[in-house]
Amino acid sequence: MFTGITEELGEVLAWERSGDSGRLTIKAPLAVSDAKHGDSISVDGVCLTVVDQGPDWFTADVMAVSIAMSTLGERQVGDRVDLERAAAVGDRLGGHIVQGHVDGTATVLAVTPGDAWRVLRFTLDTEHAPLVVRKGSIAVNGVSLTVSDAGDDWFEVSLIPETLAATTLGALIPGDRVNIETDILARHVQRLMGFDTRPAAPGASQPTETERSES
Repeated sequence: MFTGITEELGEVLAWERSGDSGRLTIKAPLAVSDAKHGDSISVDGVCLTVVDQGPDWFTADVMAVSIAMSTLGERQVGDRVDLERAAAVGDRLGGHIVQGHVDGTATVLAVTPGDAWRVLRFTLDTEHAPLVVRKGSIAVNGVSLTVSDAGDDWFEVSLIPETLAATTLGALIPGDRVNIETDILARHVQRLMGFDTRPAAPGASQPTETERSES
């Protein structure tokens, strides 16, 4: 579990592909300062597990589903990535609850600069559109952000100078792809709405096992 507050900009040191999976090695002095084997670290919003480490680096296995659902497969040696260690019990929740289970990717449509801030507009798939609401929360490359506006097939976020400087989002240009994770509460509500959870009316007969199997 993460909070969406990037702690460090890491650097890809190695990306070893093997079939449909691979191993990613990242320079991350802060992230490994108290890490141990099996710990979780968010890399551009994807929860990865430490399988090896050194004084200022760690290695993690990347499964096929993570490569398919995220931008990690596009990373190259020297690329910067947003890193966050798993939250500790009792920590302040500075952002919002982020699982590190990305929903997919979005593409930068436009970057609009302000005096000291920047508005980024991203594509939004039909599948994810119902889960993104104006003033709601979304994680972009693992960074907790507030949706400043949203349409049927796009959403916007407004970035303050700190976010621009401390994360990879400040370097984004139109055409770049990012990982997105929608709000966990919205996902659960959407799932529940797919079922009829209303209690049966008093005295209403329940369908028999045969009737259920035939329906």
